[in-house]
Amino acid sequence: MQLSENKMKELIKQIIDVLKEQNLQDRIETINEIKIELHKISPFKNEPVDCVLWVQNAQVEANDYNPNAVAPPEMKLLRHSIGEDGYTQPIVTFERDNIREVIDGFHRNRVGKECNEITERTHSYLPVVSINQSRADKGDRIAATIRHNRARGKHKVESMSDIIIDLKKRNWNDKKIAKELGMDADEVLRLYQITGLAEVFKDKEFSEAWEACE
Repeated sequence: MQLSENKMKELIKQIIDVLKEQNLQDRIETINEIKIELHKISPFKNEPVDCVLWVQNAQVEANDYNPNAVAPPEMKLLRHSIGEDGYTQPIVTFERDNIREVIDGFHRNRVGKECNEITERTHSYLPVVSINQSRADKGDRIAATIRHNRARGKHKVESMSDIIIDLKKRNWNDKKIAKELGMDADEVLRLYQITGLAEVFKDKEFSEAWEACE
């Protein structure tokens, strides 16, 4: 059944009237539910940005593998930007056990929790999108974080080297690492060599160095 434009407007008005009567938390949850249902039938349902939700910041947790570093001046600028312009980009997350692990937006997450003015303004909520649920394997989530970061910024070399070691432990070969992280083979090799040799020999025992005879 096709609704007339006037009938559609009336239905929207009824929904808005109901929302106005709800308390803050219930209103946010209802709006999120509406967005989720609309997202299911959206022509852009395969695009995470089509469905930005607001969730309590306690539900959002930083990952333990982000190698991207933001210098104090840039962090201060990010605080100022969100303070003046608002959140213009959501935090990319992976949802598991009612917790959202940050895939991209590590520092936007920090600002939303550590800056009292912004926390108060957003009622202790953060804007998030959900990455494809096929990213259930930690290696895939690490790769997603690296892709987001490499597209716009720099990584700490030592942290990137550690990540290469971690992915190799997950049986990722050099070709897969290069493809998933947007690197060439030489870059993967150089990063592996930084800490890779230490990793290889970490469990080996060595005799003390010889002393020169007098």
